[in-house]
Formats: sequence, structure tokens, C-alpha cells
Amino acid sequence: MARAIQTLWESGQLHKRLSRAQAALQACTLCPRQCGVNRMAGQLGFCATGGRAGVAGYGPHFGEEAPLVGQRGSGALFLSGCNLGCCFCQNDEISQGTGPAEEVSAEQLASIMLELQSMGCHNLNLVTPTHVVPQILEALILALEQGFHLPLVYNSSGYESLETLALLDGVVDIYLVDAKFWKPETAARYTGAADYPERMRSALLAMQAQVGSLVLDEHGSALRGLLLRHLLMPGLEAETRAILDFVAANLPLDTYINIMGQYHPCGRARSFPELNVELKAEEYCQALEYAQSLGLTRLDQPDFGRLLQHLSE
Repeated sequence: MARAIQTLWESGQLHKRLSRAQAALQACTLCPRQCGVNRMAGQLGFCATGGRAGVAGYGPHFGEEAPLVGQRGSGALFLSGCNLGCCFCQNDEISQGTGPAEEVSAEQLASIMLELQSMGCHNLNLVTPTHVVPQILEALILALEQGFHLPLVYNSSGYESLETLALLDGVVDIYLVDAKFWKPETAARYTGAADYPERMRSALLAMQAQVGSLVLDEHGSALRGLLLRHLLMPGLEAETRAILDFVAANLPLDTYINIMGQYHPCGRARSFPELNVELKAEEYCQALEYAQSLGLTRLDQPDFGRLLQHLSE
């Protein structure tokens, strides 16, 4: 485990970061929502999560990008709650608190991390982790003491505080992050967070500075780096182009990008007439062609055959 996180742990710096993160919970400033509630006392802000993390499920996951999945799956740990709350979320039962979830202690969370490692997963994939960074750090310390060594994937909406990201420098190996909207008014309409575009852009630059472009091992499995996702949405073609323009101008041209064409109305999207439609295949092809025209060279190619194989097992 010759990684930065081991040095942070052995030097005591990881414990210091945990203390800073836990202090932020007492008047919560972990994310740009800045709710200011005392989550350690059980008060709830936008994410509806108190002092303990909620776990909606975990296990090997084969629906992620190929560098994360490999042969044995990405070790997905689905954390309940979310600090963004998109109206079209495909996992709204998990992210917006309408489905089952179990509050867990740090010891239980560490045990899950170790169990995913024992299952042979290639990495620990923390799905929607922003609002529970302190709980994750506490559990990580306990897991490291018991031999945990998987690469850590921070699977985020992109609505991040730079102060919280600084706590993760050297802790996170792989940032898997969304770039959803370009215009503040679009983000405000669908998430209530008009500052999302600005926060997302700042987060991308900070993440890139921490981990660099995606690095793979000899088997094609991700070891370290940034993976960027963008979900195509009806009527937002201009925003897609603006996001790709930003990436091409501000990040390396070999940034790994997954342009996702699987949008369909979910969650509360049916309340928005412009979102209550299916995406057209040509919109996906046009977005890929535009990305290529900008010189972006590392565009994800979904392996639907592999996913179907594992779903049938």
C-alpha cells in the first residue's frame, strides 16, 4: 500500500483531517449548501443525514466505466442522502430518502469496506459521498488498521466545497465526477442550486490537480486519476457543448470522459414538461462528434455485452 493515504495515516495527518471534518458537522459547512445545522446533535439539513452515514446497499457493481469494473466489479457502497437533489435522479429512492437505508457506525462502515475488499472488488466506490466525508474518514482509519488497501473512488455529483476536497487530497485515488449543467438558471430549476456550475468547474480543476489524468494498470484497471461524466439531457445541447468546451480548454485532452446517453424521465422529472421526453440517438452521436472535434481523445465506450453478462449470472 505504497500510496499517499498510508503516509497520511502513519503520520497522524489523517486523524487531524478527521477532526477538521467532524468539526464541520457541528454547524455543517461540508458542501456549498452551507446548511449550518449541528448534525452531530441529530439536526438535519438538505441532505437529511445526521451524525451517522446511511447505507442503502453495497456489493460488486458492473454498471460503471470499464476501468473501474474490470473482471471482478467495482466495490459500490451506496450512501443514502445527497447534497444536490436532482429532480431527474435515477436513484432517488437512495439519494432523496424515500427508500430503505440503514444508519451505520464507523465500525460497521469499516467492516463493509473490508468486506468489499474480500469480495475481490477492484476498488471502493463511494457513491454520493459528499455529505458524509467525516464518517468516511473515520471508517477509513479503522479499515486501514485492518489491512484495507483498495483504491478509493469518490463518485460525486460535482457539487463540492473546495475546503472539503482539500481534506481528501491524498486520500482519494480516483474522482468519478459529474458535470451536469452549464447555466445557473438550469441548475436552479432542476436542483435548486444556482451555484452548481461554478462549484462544479472549480471542483474539476481541484480534482485534476490532486489526481491527474486517469492511470491504468497492466490489466486496464484504474489506479488513479479523474473520470468525468456528463449526462445528456433533452433540450440542453448547448450546455453540453459549453461543458465540453470548458473541459477541452482547462483540462488535459486525454481526460477520460463518459458522455452518457441513457437519460429517461425519472424521479420528479415528469413534473417538468421539457424533461418528460426520451433522448434521441442522434443527440448522443452529435455530442460524441463534438467532443472529438475539440480534440478530446479519451471517450468512454460502453461495454453493454459485459454488463448484460453479469446481469444474467
